[in-house]
Amino acid sequence: QVHLVESGGGSVQAGGSLTLSCTTSGFTYSAYCMGWFRQTPGNEREGVASFDTYGAYRSSRYADSAKGRFTISRDSSRNTLTLQMHGLKPEDTGLYYCAARGRNCVSGGKWYWRPTDIDYWGQGTQVTVSS
Repeated sequence: QVHLVESGGGSVQAGGSLTLSCTTSGFTYSAYCMGWFRQTPGNEREGVASFDTYGAYRSSRYADSAKGRFTISRDSSRNTLTLQMHGLKPEDTGLYYCAARGRNCVSGGKWYWRPTDIDYWGQGTQVTVSS
């Protein structure tokens, strides 16, 4: 049975930092592109960051809103995923989901990181940034 469990959400003031973690089980972690989405009420989930691995190949990709402030990393020995978030802004508020895609996330220069590209989802962890 597949499990993706997020942790690390919380409430911070603007400019603060949070680190989200995702622990996984039930699938071949190393074969999946892993990453994060976020969602606010009334809006579709939007991709935040992804991390591809394939053999020695490593590639991370970020939404424009996350570049320079967020860092994604993964530990294949522990099947875990992390998102370090710095310089948080009120617009970063949302429910953050860990996600897994059973193919490369970047192919031919295109980023395949939309909700319809995802095979597995976590339940989400709330991040609230106050001004």
